[in-house]
Amino acid sequence: MNAVPLKVFITGASSGIGLALAEEYVNRGAVLGLVARRAESLAAFAARHPEAFISIYPADVRDPDALADAARRFIAEHGAADIVIANAGISQGALTGHGELDTFRAVMEVNYFGMVATFEPFIASMTAARRGTLVGIASVAGVRGLPGSGAYSASKSAAAKFLEALRVEMRPQGVAVVTIAPGYVRSEMTAHNPYRMPFLMDADRFAAKTADAIARKVRYATFPWQMRVVGMLLHVLPRWLYDPLFERAPRKPRPTQ
Repeated sequence: MNAVPLKVFITGASSGIGLALAEEYVNRGAVLGLVARRAESLAAFAARHPEAFISIYPADVRDPDALADAARRFIAEHGAADIVIANAGISQGALTGHGELDTFRAVMEVNYFGMVATFEPFIASMTAARRGTLVGIASVAGVRGLPGSGAYSASKSAAAKFLEALRVEMRPQGVAVVTIAPGYVRSEMTAHNPYRMPFLMDADRFAAKTADAIARKVRYATFPWQMRVVGMLLHVLPRWLYDPLFERAPRKPRPTQ
C-alpha cells in the first residue's frame, strides 16, 4: 500500500533555501504549495516537474490577506497541510542614525511578521486534525546582535523566540513546531556577503538535512552542525569579550552602499 504523500506549504520558494526545500520535497513525492513574489520563478519550477502536484501562489508575505488566501486555496485543494515552512526572508545590513528605518521595518516585516502571518491561517485546520508541523527558518545570526546587521539579527531573534512560545502553545493541540537555525548556506542571499563564511553549506544538502529534521519533529536544529557549536559559544561569550571582538568584525552590505 502506497503511503499518502505529504502536503507541504513553503514560502520564499522561488530561490535559495526555499527553492532547495521545494526540490527536496518534490523528490520525496510531496504535494506542494509554493509562495513567492516572483510568479515566473514558481511557474518555471512547476514546469520542470510536470509529474508532481504543485500549486503556486504568487504573494508577498508582508500581505497577510494574500497569505490567508493562499492558505485557504491550498487547504481547499489538498486538505489540511502536514508541513508549513515559513522560509521567506531578506537580509540587509543597516545602521541606526543613517536614515535606514525603512530597512529595519522591511526586514522585520518579512522575517518576523511574515512568519506569524504564514502560520496564522493554518492553525485552525491543524488543531482540528490534531496533527501537522509548523517550521520556521530562524538563523544563528539571531543568537547575538551582530554589528551592522542589527535589523537581521533582531528579526531572527524575534522569530526564534516566537517559535519557542508557539511550540509550547501548540503542544497540547497535537501540532509540532520546529525551529531551523541555518548557518551559512550557499544562496543568492549569502552571495553578496563580502567576508569569509565558515562551514558554508550547499543549499541542496541543507534542504535534505532540514527535511529529515522536520520528519523527526526535532524542536531545534542548526545546519551545518559546526554552526550549532558556534552558536552555543556565542551565547555564552561574555559581553566584555564579545564587544571588542565583534567591533572589528566585517559587516553586511547596506542598501545605500
